[in-house]
Parts: sequence; structure tokens; C-alpha cells
Amino acid sequence: MLKFRTLTAMALSIALLFALGCASEPAKEEAKKEAPAKAEVKQEEAKPFTMGMILVGPYNDKGYSQAQYEGGKYVEAHMPGAKLIYLDKVNPADRPGLTIPQVVDDLIEKGADMIIAGSDDMKDGILEAAAQHPDKTFIHVSGDSAWSGKAPANLGNVFSRMEYSKMMAGFVSAMTTKTGKIGVVGPLINEETRRLMASAYLGAKYAWTQVRGKDANDLKFNVKWIGFWFNIPGVTADPTQVAGSLYDSGYDVLISGIDTPEVATVAKQRREAGKETYALPYDYEKACDGMGDVCLGVPYFNWGPTFLRLADQVKAGTYKPGFEWNAPYWADINDHSKSPVGFMPGSGLTPEIKAELDKFIAKLGAGEVELFTGPLNYQDGSVFLKDGEKATDKQIWYMHQLLQGMEGLSSPQ
Repeated sequence: MLKFRTLTAMALSIALLFALGCASEPAKEEAKKEAPAKAEVKQEEAKPFTMGMILVGPYNDKGYSQAQYEGGKYVEAHMPGAKLIYLDKVNPADRPGLTIPQVVDDLIEKGADMIIAGSDDMKDGILEAAAQHPDKTFIHVSGDSAWSGKAPANLGNVFSRMEYSKMMAGFVSAMTTKTGKIGVVGPLINEETRRLMASAYLGAKYAWTQVRGKDANDLKFNVKWIGFWFNIPGVTADPTQVAGSLYDSGYDVLISGIDTPEVATVAKQRREAGKETYALPYDYEKACDGMGDVCLGVPYFNWGPTFLRLADQVKAGTYKPGFEWNAPYWADINDHSKSPVGFMPGSGLTPEIKAELDKFIAKLGAGEVELFTGPLNYQDGSVFLKDGEKATDKQIWYMHQLLQGMEGLSSPQ
């Protein structure tokens, strides 16, 4: 009897559970039906947006291309629905025969809504690609076709005023050098690299004469070009050898103008061998990491805020292609949410020089110091700026030569 009652109770329990389960099924079905509606709302709030990026070097080069790649990742992190797709190492050595229009076709096929071409040498290719895809928006970093009137209606240019950060690099170099000899390992020679090298020289000359009180003629500033943005074995000069040769010639501070960190690496090797050497790498905020006190600092690009603003505008349909050359956020040049360029002090920068640098930055930001003010001559002695003349943006952008007082080639041989 006990056994029968137990079995009966169990049966009733199972039946009850079954009934409850059946009763809950409509609620589950209802929830399933509601879920897509919620998902649709979320999808509408975060409409997908794909940004295609063309990088001249490796995405992890600790330099120019990595700074742009991380700018793209910044957009992903701050724009709901954003996605970055990219192709790196787009240069004749790494991908011979590959054209910019071909890369663009592939990115668009993968869903790109906006295309960013990251290097000056992509100028002709991105113009061609933009003409082929008038329904897409193109941004050329460092180019000037929108300024010169050559760009189609769907292509704009953007660059950051790295000239200021290079002035800071020159300033700390001249404040640090004990030999009075500053070397530069430069990439290829064009208008961009001439004005950046000239900016570094003007910053160095200001520190040397106005802060240290020395004669400008006693300052050596020598630019050695390797032939491209980074080392291509068998094609360019080896930046490791170029940097080593400058250090061996008594240049104790080197400024890098190339996309990759070889200059700082050589400085560290020489320091470990007992030489007092210093370096300033380029492009990427973290380029000083692991370099110790040979690193005086790094002038770097901070592309995230600019790329995010442009992506927001393109997505909203409000972007108007034009030419942008964006200045630092002077209240804090290292504010990652606002400043397009910065200067990150390295551990080799002494507190005393850092204090002088801060004064220099404040004067630049307030307009108290304008280094592109005449009298300034070109390297061949011809007049660049008359006495008291302040350079226009176009005079700076389209510099024809290096400046008098600088050593090195002004044009490719």
C-alpha cells in the first residue's frame, strides 16, 4: 500500500511538473518572438559602419602605420557598430605590382563605407580609386589634392601639424647635446619631409641660441636620407648603418624621421657599449618603450580623435571633403581624446630640460614663438622668408629646400 501511494504521488508530481512546463512554453515562445524586435532596436541604434584602411607599412611597426592602425581601433572602440578592415605593407617592395585601386576594390567588396589611404606616396592611386567609386568617401592622410583642386568631390585630405612636435624634438636635442652635433635619419625627400626636418632644425636652433645662449654657427644639424619611409633591404640605405655612422662621427643625439625604431635601437646598443648617445624615435607614442634613458622623447601622431570625427561625419552624411591640417590641443598636447599630435617625454629627458620644454610648448601654443618667421634662407642662399615675414601655410607645406644652416640633400639625386 505504501509502495502504491508513493508511486501515485510520484505520478502526480510528474504530471504537475509537465503541466507547469507546458504552461510556461507559451511564455518562452513569446520571449523568442520578442527577442528579434529588441535586437532590431539595438541594430538600429548601432548601425554598422566599416572603415577601410590602407597602411604603407606593417600594422605593428611601432611607428607610422601602427599609429594609424590604433587610430582605427580607437574608432571601433568609440563608435557603436564600427568595424575596421585594412591591408598593411602596401608598398612596392612588400607587395610588388599591387595598385591602390586594386586594394580599394577589395576593401569595398568587403563592405567598406569609407576608405583611408595612409601615405603621401598613395596620392595618385587614391585619386584614381576615388574617381572609380564616386559613391564612397575617401580620406587621404598627408596629401593635398583637395587643397590644390585636383581631388574629386568624394575625396578629402587630413594631416596633423607634426611640425610643432618636430620643433619640440629639435628643442630637446639641442638642450641635451654635449657635442653640438645633431643628426637626423630621414626617409625619402619630398615636401613633407623637408618641412618636418626644417621644423626640427628651427626648434634646435631656438634652444641652442635663445636658451643655451650659444652661437648658431656652432650647431651642426645633419640630415641623412635612406630613400623610403622604412628600410627595404637592397633598395634603401640601411638605417642601422646610417645611424651608426652618425654616432661614430660625433653626433650624440639623433632624431628619427623614419617610420620604424632602428635609430633608438642603435642608440641603446651604443649606450650599452659605453657611449653617451641619445635618440628620438618618431610617429608612435610608445616608441620609447624598452629604450631606457637613451630616449629623450617621441613626437607622435594620435589619429583616434580625428578618425572618429571623420567617421561620425561620413556615417551621418555630413562630411564635406576638404583639406585639414590640424593643430595640437595646446591645453594638453598629450590629451588622447583631443590632440592630433603630441610629444611624449622619454626617461632620458632631465627634469631641468623638461621644465624648459614646457616653457617652449607654452610659448608655441600662445603664439609668442613663431619659428617660421624671417629672415630665413633656403639652403642655396635664396630667400625663403624676408626679415619679419611670417610663413603662410602654403609656404611651409610646399618648402622647396632645406634651410640654410642644415646639412644634407634638399632633393633626390
